[in-house]
Amino acid sequence: MNATLFRRVAALTLCLVALAGCATHRATPALPRHAVLLVSIDAFRANYVERGLTPNLAALARDGATTPYMLPSFPSLTFPNHYTLVTGRVPDRNGIVNNTMRDPSLGRFSLSNHAATSDGRWWAQAEPIWVTAQKHGLRTATMYWPGTEAAIHGVRPDHWIPFDDTLTSRQRVDKLLSWIDEPGAKPAFDTLYFDAVDHAGHEFGPDSPQVDTALREVDDALGYLVAGLRDRGLLDATDIVVVSDHGMADVPRGNIVFADDETDLDAIDPVSWGVMATFAPKPGVDGAKAVARLLGPHEHMRCYRKDTLPARLDYGRNPRVPDILCLADTGWAITSRATLAARTAPMSRGEHGYDNLDPAMRALFVARGPDFARGVTIAPFPNVDVYPLLAHLLRIAPLPNDGDLDRVKGALAPAAAAQGQFP
Repeated sequence: MNATLFRRVAALTLCLVALAGCATHRATPALPRHAVLLVSIDAFRANYVERGLTPNLAALARDGATTPYMLPSFPSLTFPNHYTLVTGRVPDRNGIVNNTMRDPSLGRFSLSNHAATSDGRWWAQAEPIWVTAQKHGLRTATMYWPGTEAAIHGVRPDHWIPFDDTLTSRQRVDKLLSWIDEPGAKPAFDTLYFDAVDHAGHEFGPDSPQVDTALREVDDALGYLVAGLRDRGLLDATDIVVVSDHGMADVPRGNIVFADDETDLDAIDPVSWGVMATFAPKPGVDGAKAVARLLGPHEHMRCYRKDTLPARLDYGRNPRVPDILCLADTGWAITSRATLAARTAPMSRGEHGYDNLDPAMRALFVARGPDFARGVTIAPFPNVDVYPLLAHLLRIAPLPNDGDLDRVKGALAPAAAAQGQFP
C-alpha cells in the first residue's frame, strides 16, 4: 500500500471511529425514570417557612433543593396558578383566567360550579402533565388538583376522586398511598393537594394563630407522607416537588372598595368580585359613561381596559378575560353593597389575586428525591418553569410552554441536569 492510500485509509478509519463514538453517545440510555409526586399547599406564602412551624418541610429542603420564593403568574388566584403549574402556560394562555369567569359558548365557571369544573372543554386550551403522561403510557394518580375531575382532551388520570374538603390532610395522604399500594404498575406521576392553610388565611388572616395551626397540620401530613413512602421502600425512588400556588395578604376589616360607589352598575355587567373585579358590556345598554367612571382614578383600586394592562402581567388577550378589570391595592377587596349584604359570612381577612410581584404573593418551592441536588438553594423563578421540570423528571418531551428548564436546572443532581431532551 503506497503512502497516499495509507493516509486516506487511516483518515477514513478515524472518521468511522468518531462516528461510532457519536452514535454510542447518542444511544446512551437515559437515567431510570423515578416516580414524581407533586404536592400543593394552597396559599403557603414563601416566608411562612421562617415561622419554624414546618420541620418536615424544612427537612425536605435540607435534603433537597429550594428557592427563597417562586413567582406566581397573574392573576395570583388558585385555579389559574394550579393550571399554570401543570401546563407551563400562564393563565392567559391556559384558558383558566380566573376562579370565576365566562365563556361565550360554555357559560359561567366558578369553583363551586361542579358542572363547569368537571367539563373538559373549560380546560382544553392547554394540556396538563398528567394527560401527556397518560398518552406516553404512564400511570397517574391525582389526589385533588384543579382540572383532575374533567376528561381533558378525552383523558382522565388512572386514579382520581371528586374534591371533598371534609377529608383531613392525613386522610388525603392515606388515599393516595392506597392507590400506590394497588397491585400492578405504580403511578409514575401523582398529585396531592392541601387547602387548610388557604382556608385559615382567608378566614382569619395570614398572621393569625389559626394559620399557624394549619401550617402544623399540613407539615404533619407531609411527615406522614414521607414515613409512608419510606415504609414502602419508595422514598428514595420518588421525586417529591412541594409547591404553592400563591401567597396571602392581610385585609383589615372594612378595607372594601364598593364598585357601586364608583360607577353605575346598572349600565355594566359585573363578572367577578374580589381582589380583581371584572366587568363586561351589558347587552342593549350604553355603558360608556359607566366605563369612563371606572377608568378614572379611585382610592385603593386601579381599573384598565384589558388591552391596556401592564405588559409584564402577560394577561388580557384571552377572550375569557372581560373587557374591564379593576385591581385592588394590596390589603383591599372590591365588591358591591348588594353583594356584601347577600353574604352569609364576613369578607375575608386574607386575600390573594394581587399583583404577582407583590412580596405577599410569593409562593413556595421545595424538591427532594433521587433526581435533585442536596442542600442547594437556587435563584427565584416564575412558576411556569415547574412544568418543564416535571416533564424532564418524567423523561417525556414537554409541550410548547412559557417555562424555561434552564432556570431551574440548578435544583437537579448533575446526572439528571445533564439529560438531554426526551423524545
